[in-house]
Amino acid sequence: MELAQLTTLRTVAETLNFTRAAERLGLTQSAVSQQIKTLEAELGEPLFVRVKRGVMLSDAGRLAVQYARRILDESDALRERISGPGQPLAGRVRVAAATQAFVYLFAGLFESFMKTYPALELSFRTTASTEQTLADIQGGEADIGFAGLPIYSPALQVVEVFEDELCLVVGRGHRLASRTAATTSDVQAERFILFERGNSIRRATDQFFQQIQLKPALALESNDTYFVKVMVERGLGVSLLPAWATREEVAAGRLVRLRVRGHRIRRTVSMISLGRFPASSTRAFVAHVLDHRDELQAIALGKAVAS
Repeated sequence: MELAQLTTLRTVAETLNFTRAAERLGLTQSAVSQQIKTLEAELGEPLFVRVKRGVMLSDAGRLAVQYARRILDESDALRERISGPGQPLAGRVRVAAATQAFVYLFAGLFESFMKTYPALELSFRTTASTEQTLADIQGGEADIGFAGLPIYSPALQVVEVFEDELCLVVGRGHRLASRTAATTSDVQAERFILFERGNSIRRATDQFFQQIQLKPALALESNDTYFVKVMVERGLGVSLLPAWATREEVAAGRLVRLRVRGHRIRRTVSMISLGRFPASSTRAFVAHVLDHRDELQAIALGKAVAS
């Protein structure tokens, strides 16, 4: 079993297509096929199942890919420890987070990272829940994740990046639109448009409802931030959203943000990675995020940041 074969296995698993994997690796398709066949013969199990438009991992393949990723990561770490710093940065960083975070929070940060490190490959995995983000990291599908829930695990490195706050969001024609704050009685009289369960914003929202002993009347549920905001704009209900998700609509006067008197619905968003020695590309990404922590905090509070 060779590192080159494990690299090929990882690439085919990511592309689920032998032709695209060969293009990414700079090999011929027959060379990729032969390396996978050799691995399958050595392991005694098929690693891929052919389907109409490519391949999919078998059960044995999914397990093999997890080990391959760990071996390749450890190989990179060993090479860097022996060679020492000063080597040109190369490789990739895979980041996992909720879709709305990528769109509203991290887009500018990722753009600046790619400009700073043009030789590094940055890829993204959108996740529906914190549990999925953690599973992607622990399963080797992602190198870095962002989550808005407390994380306690000896196997993970957790660094707090910024704090945000959920506010009551209403349309400009809503009865509360002329105010800057609402009471719990105001909240209890409303129908809500909420994120689906499992989302960290929804969990913070549910904790708030428990505090005020409210079983909210639901207008609808969705994990599409844009859809939630459009429905609030059209008066179908109100929502609880972080300031960063509504900055443009509030500035344009289409939505109004209100605080709930006596309550601060705050979340801490953390950056998560495996606790072992990371590759230099991952360390560069972590350092870039921490260098821009103040900028992220400003965006999280709904402030415009100069590009």
